[in-house]
Amino acid sequence: MQASHTFGPVRIYLGHQSGKYPDGNQIVVQGADTRIAFDTPLVSRQIGEDLEGADLLLLSHMHEDHAVGLGRLAHVPVQAHEADLQAVRSWEGFKRHYGYPDEILDALHGMIVREFDYQPRPDATGYTDGQVWELGGGVRVRAHHLPGHSAGHCALVEESTGVAFIGDIDLTGFGPYYGDAGSSLEQFERSLEQLRTLEARTWVTSHHRGVLTERAAFLQALDRFAAKIGERDARLLARLRERPHTLDELVAHGLLYPVGTPLPWVAMAERRTIEQHLERLQARGAVQQDGAGSYRAT
Repeated sequence: MQASHTFGPVRIYLGHQSGKYPDGNQIVVQGADTRIAFDTPLVSRQIGEDLEGADLLLLSHMHEDHAVGLGRLAHVPVQAHEADLQAVRSWEGFKRHYGYPDEILDALHGMIVREFDYQPRPDATGYTDGQVWELGGGVRVRAHHLPGHSAGHCALVEESTGVAFIGDIDLTGFGPYYGDAGSSLEQFERSLEQLRTLEARTWVTSHHRGVLTERAAFLQALDRFAAKIGERDARLLARLRERPHTLDELVAHGLLYPVGTPLPWVAMAERRTIEQHLERLQARGAVQQDGAGSYRAT
């Protein structure tokens, strides 16, 4: 399989429909001495020696769609940001990462083993914000901690070319996802602002958008992506202006997914997301909770 894009030492393999979920996009960086791969999405099954010959796997963050090759590539060391490390090392750590009830986690485990070849990597080690990997010949990768999607989510930048792999700040029409126990709406917003100042000339997303090579187009896509957060606030407020709702009623209406989406984690992701929006709307004085537990617009 040929790389879809090459920027000096950086090779980019696009997944199906530019990495649209459940697939993703794969980056391999070749220095004079060392080869590093960023994540291992479904497309990693098709790459062969270029990936299998890597000296190190760097995870932008830990979710099953980014870790498809961790079992098959057990001979290659793997690193993740220290805040996501336990989720890589064990299923118990991954369960805490998600924070769902056991019955949902049991269904999720079966699904991710079948569809994403999930295997823990107890040998995984951690990296920190600003860590640099020297690959030889002037090729250098640096980690930029951009939490929110997960506690350890990072952008990985090859500095000689300015290619930035920005992970699941994926610029899709779905918008930011912060529906797990380790996710944070507040941190995601800060990370979106930080990403604007990241020095890069090319931006690669894990999913859907693929490769952007013009800063103006990148910033426009980032603005649209970030605007989804405000749109969710507005949708919740509009619903609460109609009449008071309990949290369970708001979850049943849905904020992220169409009602009835057949994925085991949807209800919990909706709940975690809506809770965070309600907290910020209450802090702004736009929403209040009555003694019976219902929320109303002020």
